Amino acid sequence: MFGTLLSAIAFAALTLAPHAAASTPTVTVQRVPDHGIQPEAAVDRTGTVHLIYFKGDPKAGNLYYSHSRDGIRFSAPIRVNSVPNTAIAVGNIRGGRIAVGPSGQVYVAWNGSSVAQAANGGRTPMLFSRLNAQGTAFEPERNLVHTAYGIDGGGGVAADSKGNVYVFWHAPIAGKRGEQFRRVWVTRSKDNGKTFAPEHIAFDKPTGACGCCSLDAATDPEGRVFVLFRSAKQIVHRDIYLLESKDHGTTFTGSDIAKWNVGYCVMSAEAFVNGPAGTFAAWESHKKVQFGRIDPATGQVPNAVTINQATDEKYPALAENQAGDLLVAWTDGMGWDRGGSLSWKLVNRSGNAAGDPRVIPGVPAWSLIAAYPRKDGSFEILY
Repeated sequence: MFGTLLSAIAFAALTLAPHAAASTPTVTVQRVPDHGIQPEAAVDRTGTVHLIYFKGDPKAGNLYYSHSRDGIRFSAPIRVNSVPNTAIAVGNIRGGRIAVGPSGQVYVAWNGSSVAQAANGGRTPMLFSRLNAQGTAFEPERNLVHTAYGIDGGGGVAADSKGNVYVFWHAPIAGKRGEQFRRVWVTRSKDNGKTFAPEHIAFDKPTGACGCCSLDAATDPEGRVFVLFRSAKQIVHRDIYLLESKDHGTTFTGSDIAKWNVGYCVMSAEAFVNGPAGTFAAWESHKKVQFGRIDPATGQVPNAVTINQATDEKYPALAENQAGDLLVAWTDGMGWDRGGSLSWKLVNRSGNAAGDPRVIPGVPAWSLIAAYPRKDGSFEILY
């Protein structure tokens, strides 16, 4: 199955970049600027890297934004949240999410901390902000939750080329308690994040949602919207579901793409990336990171791969360069208030996995990793 997927990657890459050199791109690693944690990165059409990260008390701290033209040196940071200490890092998966629009517009969404909850009647808000047109400051954050309160695990944000911005989270159906009654909710903006419609349930099937797990969201060049989340059907069926919308978030279909029967919350994360070789998704299953290409015809992942055989793999990150090389990165040994190491593997444009996974120690407690391609086709990983 690994060979089948790699062959598909290679075919797409070589078709779109037939004159590219056959050399394997380099991968370099650096700490998050200003000794921050929980990096989240997005690359716009010009190759500019947009980065957010967390600093402060993990229970109630701040998000910062910076950008880089070359993917190495970052600009002076700008605080995202206008109200101090309204972001959270505890649990690794409740922090900031970033998306970039077609003209470089920057959107950030995050779970509100206890400070934000106190200002919202004790209820956890899903906060959202945009970078202003001058790129000098973020707008005052807004709570996008109207009725679907009960947020625990992290949400997601995505943007397409038509000015649509989507924010997702999971929370219980009104009047219900328990993971089996949680659903994925979505709110959509049609005007580049200026206004949002009231939220609605994205996928109203009795899958439940793993309470302290995150979800992730993405769009592809055709405007399809994708969501990855972990279910909690009958408490123990904590499978990964892939949702797809072809009508700009109005309706979604769903596929169970990775089964895992486990009777506890695994505090997991997911990742997407779009590039010349297609749209890829990554997730955790059985304490291992898996990934695969989304079939554009079916909205499923027919050839998922477990790229490594270690255990305690978490928090995947994906990056794809313009030649179709794919970087798969993850953490090892992370736990509650415990750091770990960073690992990665490169699937080059010829469809070959390049060597054994590389391992770098020193990922801080409560942190994540971020990966992105630079303009020269090499890759950078932040931890």
